Amino acid sequence: MVLEEARNKKRNKMKKRFYYRLAVLIVLVGALVFALVANLTKDKEIYRAGDTAPDFELAQINKYNELETIRLSDLQGKGVMLNFWGTFCPPCEAEMPYMESLYPKYADDIEIVAVNLDNSEMVIHQFIDKHDLTFPVVHDRNSDVLDLYKVKPLPSTFFIDPEGKIVDKVEGALTLERLEEHFQAIQP
Repeated sequence: MVLEEARNKKRNKMKKRFYYRLAVLIVLVGALVFALVANLTKDKEIYRAGDTAPDFELAQINKYNELETIRLSDLQGKGVMLNFWGTFCPPCEAEMPYMESLYPKYADDIEIVAVNLDNSEMVIHQFIDKHDLTFPVVHDRNSDVLDLYKVKPLPSTFFIDPEGKIVDKVEGALTLERLEEHFQAIQP
C-alpha cells in the first residue's frame, strides 16, 4: 500500500511537471509567432533607386542662403542632393568642403539640401560659419525626415533627379570625385 501511494505521488508529480512544461512551451511558441508576425508586418519601406522621394518641408537655417523653408516638391526640375548629417560626425564634416566647392558650379541645376540632426541651432550656426557654407541647411529637430527616409548611418545622401525620383543612396562620406559623378547623374 505504501509503495502504491509512492508510485501515485510520483505519477502525479510527473503529470504536474509535464503540464507546467507544456504551458511554458506554449507561451514561448506564442511569443515566437508574435515576434515573427510583428516583424513581417512592420513598416519596412526603405527608399531605393527608382522610388519617388517622399516630400517634406523644413525650415532653412543658413543665414547665407535666402530660402526660408525647403519643400522637396518645390525643387522639382532641379537635381537634389539630400544629405543627412550632424556636427558630431567627423565623416560628415570631411565632406562639407566638397559640397561647398561644387555648389556654386551646379547651383543653377542642382540644389544641395543638408538635413542637420543636431539638438542645438547654435552648434549648427557655428559649424556653418566655420565652413562658410552657402547651400541650404535645414534642421530636422524631431528627426521626422530622418525617420521618413529610414536613415541609419551618418552621413547618408540621397541623389534625386529633376522628376523627384531617387537615383542613388550613399551611406558614408563622399569624395570630391564621387560627389561630382553623382551631380552629373542628376543634372537636368
